[in-house]
Amino acid sequence: MSIRATNQADVIPLRPLPAVAPALPREPLWRDLVGEVLRRERQAQGRTLKDVAEAARISVPYLSEVERGLKEASSEVLAAAAQALGLNLADILALAGERLVSLAAARSRPRSLGSSAAGGHRSVRSTGPAGSVGAMRPSGPMGGVLLAA
Repeated sequence: MSIRATNQADVIPLRPLPAVAPALPREPLWRDLVGEVLRRERQAQGRTLKDVAEAARISVPYLSEVERGLKEASSEVLAAAAQALGLNLADILALAGERLVSLAAARSRPRSLGSSAAGGHRSVRSTGPAGSVGAMRPSGPMGGVLLAA
């Protein structure tokens, strides 16, 4: 038997170990939120990655990485992707901000209340005259929104 083996002993704690509180989900990254908004809006329009990437003049793999939160896109790339989706940069940022607020509220809410309000997914597509799809309008204190299912 080695010296190392003879010096090991079982340790019996005198006090019970504190209960481990369930870990809160990690704070979301901005790139994840923006990517989530871009993907949700693209899919709501029934468009492909290729279609939006070509309209935005960015590569399909890069747009895919941005949507999945793997790349931190520049403001120029985000503005181009937003414009390709019929949005502007303010719309993308407002939607990502709303999602961040809803996730922060869910993190601070006690677990027993459930997470029905934590989704925060909504479309901001509004219709203009004659039923045509118009500019996107973010909801919140700055203006109203017409939600479409």
